[in-house]
Amino acid sequence: MTGTFKANNSYNNFLLLLYGLLLKLPMFLHPEVPKPQKIDGFLYKAILNWLQPVATGVPFIYPLIAFILLFSQAVYFNKLVNDLRIMQRPHYLTGMSYLLITSLFTEWNVLSSPLIINSILIWVWSKMSGLYSDPKPKTTLFNIGIAIGLGTFFYFPSIAFSALIIFGLAITRPFKLAEWLMALLGIITPYYFLLALVFLTDKWKGYKFPGFAVTAPVFDQSRWAYLAIIIVVISSIIGIFYIQQNFRRQLIQARKTWNLTFLYLPVAVFVPFVNATHSFEYWILCAVPLSAFVAATFLYPAKKSFPAALHWIMVAFVIVINYFV
Repeated sequence: MTGTFKANNSYNNFLLLLYGLLLKLPMFLHPEVPKPQKIDGFLYKAILNWLQPVATGVPFIYPLIAFILLFSQAVYFNKLVNDLRIMQRPHYLTGMSYLLITSLFTEWNVLSSPLIINSILIWVWSKMSGLYSDPKPKTTLFNIGIAIGLGTFFYFPSIAFSALIIFGLAITRPFKLAEWLMALLGIITPYYFLLALVFLTDKWKGYKFPGFAVTAPVFDQSRWAYLAIIIVVISSIIGIFYIQQNFRRQLIQARKTWNLTFLYLPVAVFVPFVNATHSFEYWILCAVPLSAFVAATFLYPAKKSFPAALHWIMVAFVIVINYFV
């Protein structure tokens, strides 16, 4: 399977769809109704309220939307990795890795607010990666800021990804105060219009600021899930090793993109620590950078047997966790 997705063929999009459907079949066999948490934003809760009348008769709609989001994120992120040329050659391993990693944990296949946020963050990552040669950086930064601001309406702790803008600017561009202010203005803009709407409709009393709380995440997982986490971490470390080996051969643009990706992961890991609700579904924010690292593990080894064996071990864990645990 890794050999198939190493090729950059157009029909791999269809194969990736079949691959994703096979991996994520359990989410369709046992549809799970998403439950909004206190930390979730009002837009996410509004979506669930809007879907509730339809889902009462057709609960299949929740996993269908979740799968569409997961598959579109896999394809889009894979395309960006290829377009930015941050690996040796174009391939579909990044999309395959994203679908594979998110299949290892049942919580990551539920229609959650962080799952929706991943689509926004992938777009933010792509725009931040292109800042190095962007002819209109102020406009781009303003749009990035708006995207982060809107993302907090789905899941407020995602405001932590403002740090990605700070790190990204420090890495990709020389310091210009006007650019930093434009990013800040973009983040504030959605809240300006929200507060204006709340004021005009006189709903001050009914509006509650979501806020956040600094807590230590609680893991309530099976032994198989813990083993899956260890496999993903080890695979990512191996991938980072191969990336570092090829680092000096790459263009400056690609190096800056990898540095941004390395920073993406600690920010994503940090988010569950400012979350008042203990749920493993919020760790799906880590899946985007991890899929890039794991893809490097599948791509770079000279011996094809190692990536193939690793892939089928991970598939075996998907089967065990989803069907037998």
